[in-house]
Amino acid sequence: MTTVLTPASPLTAADRCDRCGAQAYLRVVLTSGGELLFCAHHGRKFEPELKKIAVEIQDETDRLTAVPESAVEDER
Repeated sequence: MTTVLTPASPLTAADRCDRCGAQAYLRVVLTSGGELLFCAHHGRKFEPELKKIAVEIQDETDRLTAVPESAVEDER
């Protein structure tokens, strides 16, 4: 997935995948000006087609494997 760093706001738990309703980790800004939100699964599934129609892709899937700073040493 191509990552474009933009001043867009971070995705939150309130942002939901347009395909299945799971938490969104990708925001795709379309050439038409609209945007789509996808969970990691559907972002990967539709990646080839999204790259053709996207102006930018905000990819936050790395948050799925990140260790929270508040985790104690035993949980890391």
